[in-house]
Amino acid sequence: MHDFASSFLYHKNALITDPSGIFFVVLVIILSAPLMRRLRVPHIVGMILAGVLIGPHGLHLIDRDRSFEIFGQVGVYYIMFMAALELDMGSVQKYGRRGMEYGLLTFFVPFFLGFLSSRWLLDMHPITSVLMGCIYGSHTLVSYPIVGRYGLAKHRTVVVAVVSTAVATMAALLTLAMVLELRKPDVGWRFWVLFFFRCVAYFTFIGLLLPRMARWFLRRFDDSILHFTFILAVVFLSAVLAKAAGLEGLLGAFLAGLVLGRLIPRTSPLMNRIEFVGNALFIPYFLIGVGMLVDLSVLFSDLGTIWMVLLVVVTATLVKLLPAIAAKWIFKDRWMASMMLFGLTNAHSAGALAMVMIASAPAVGLMDAGMINATVMLILCSCIISSYATSYAARSLALSETETEGNRGSFHGKCLVAYSQSSNVEMMTQLGMLIRNPYIPESLLGLNVAFSDRQDPGNAHNTAGKQLLEQAQKIAAAADVPLATLSRMATNAATGILYTLSEYDCGEVVVSLADRTTGMPKSSLGTVLDNIIAGTHREVIALRAIVPLGTLRRIVVAVPAKAEYEVGFFKWVEHICRMGEQLDCRIHFHAHEDTLPHIRHYMKRIHRTLRVEYTAMNLWGRLLNLSTQVGGDDLLVVVTARPGFISYRSVFDGLPLVLHRYFSKVSLILLYPDQWGDPANSVSIFAPNGTAVRRRPSILQRFTSAGR
Repeated sequence: MHDFASSFLYHKNALITDPSGIFFVVLVIILSAPLMRRLRVPHIVGMILAGVLIGPHGLHLIDRDRSFEIFGQVGVYYIMFMAALELDMGSVQKYGRRGMEYGLLTFFVPFFLGFLSSRWLLDMHPITSVLMGCIYGSHTLVSYPIVGRYGLAKHRTVVVAVVSTAVATMAALLTLAMVLELRKPDVGWRFWVLFFFRCVAYFTFIGLLLPRMARWFLRRFDDSILHFTFILAVVFLSAVLAKAAGLEGLLGAFLAGLVLGRLIPRTSPLMNRIEFVGNALFIPYFLIGVGMLVDLSVLFSDLGTIWMVLLVVVTATLVKLLPAIAAKWIFKDRWMASMMLFGLTNAHSAGALAMVMIASAPAVGLMDAGMINATVMLILCSCIISSYATSYAARSLALSETETEGNRGSFHGKCLVAYSQSSNVEMMTQLGMLIRNPYIPESLLGLNVAFSDRQDPGNAHNTAGKQLLEQAQKIAAAADVPLATLSRMATNAATGILYTLSEYDCGEVVVSLADRTTGMPKSSLGTVLDNIIAGTHREVIALRAIVPLGTLRRIVVAVPAKAEYEVGFFKWVEHICRMGEQLDCRIHFHAHEDTLPHIRHYMKRIHRTLRVEYTAMNLWGRLLNLSTQVGGDDLLVVVTARPGFISYRSVFDGLPLVLHRYFSKVSLILLYPDQWGDPANSVSIFAPNGTAVRRRPSILQRFTSAGR
């Protein structure tokens, strides 16, 4: 049997044996993906069929050598890792229980029915029948990449399927491990105690130590290549430790994705590199390698083999379809959601291959050649069925549950990012990518203002500014986000920024929050920022980032009373929500009890899966209390207002000094929302009671005694 397994994986006399030729053939297959789409063949099915065609049992162009085993292992880990990475913890908290319930359902029903069919219809040994039940009960998210193309990665049904995959795979592998250990004569209570403590140690490391280690590394080093390499190292470290604990590497890769998901923003160069490398190389390698295992000749060998293959394929399909149908009534969902569950949980690949290799080892001897061939045919058929079912369900759900108006988003114009120093280019570019409106073209504009100075004949300012813009473009391009750049001459930075805001109809501007200097008035944020705030009524976001935005765990938002009456209220709330979604971190609103219902209603209607907390802060003076509640892992967003508007309070005059004294070690955003009018045309501003008030600084009151 060992000889069969060895010949099953490695064959001689292939037409192409040179490594460069083998790699070229694989790349040609990957490049044929557009042709597959034109033929309306899911790319996953096309990759598998291509593997059948070129493999040892087809034209035998290449052998399934060690490279396919290595890259295939990386590919299947990548699928599990990216599936977990796409999840946001809000969705997991909301639908995680349903996912666990369905995971148990989609394991136990196939396990028992698969055991009975193998035992009574195929007359297998009881231990082999248990093995087949584990294969039926487990599944792999082979068709998950299809979901992302329809924008359904956060759909409740997809979240349930992803969580159920981890539950079902873990249950199957644990069952198999226990059965195999029970076959050994020297297994006793010591083994199970040791197994329990190994699992506890592993989950403790994953849940407590790994996040801190990853956050420390990503903050300490800023090299993009090191970040990508570190992420891969963490994934495989988690997989190796999972195997050492007696679990399976698939589960380790999935847990690594859950842990690292909070540290990798959705629209970041790091996320783009991870997805690019996986989709371009590792996952196709895995799919092609699966196809190379398939030997279609077994279908015509003898009637017994044909019967075995048909029974295994039909049984595996039906036992996964039954839980999906039952979920329709249990969860009271639509039929198409059940079809999505079936499509995502029907494919048998990684777990089935792992179990086959374990069972066919000489020391175990639970599978013969016929069962191995039947299982490989199950992998091919289940992947094909899964791909078509997922494609059909995803398309139907995308058409039926997507609101056209919601897709448009709120049109706020371009997001303008004004660069002035190289130390914060990456932070500001990342913030712009987080809050920009993704539904409008050319939504991000980078600006550098060079001074018109006759004493600078070499244009040193202009040259340095262009270097800043080039640096920003590289960062945005790495995240596959187009960034238009503009360098303009002006007498001062504020004038250039204000002209650009008006000329290009930008909806908001991101600027750097400079440190205070000696002698600066307590109400001043610096000459440039003061002039920008006074010169426009559009949203101004002043950023001071202490740590990389991707390592933040919480966004704390301080909201003044009557903020809901400002015209830009829902606009800045949406910006905060986009940051929370992309960074996958919690949002904690501190606002007046009359303002909180407006925020709650918006969150429930638009962003139901975000993890949000609410605390009443009726007195603005309680902002100082937040100094003991926010730390290095938090981003404090202070929403304020310009003088003369509804939510403005005289205490805001002392806000710059307060933030400098009490929040100097915290990542901070000072946000001035959109407000009515144009400062150039404003002679006076009307108070809420309709009386005109002059635009002049208010008398500074005691900060801690300011109320509504």
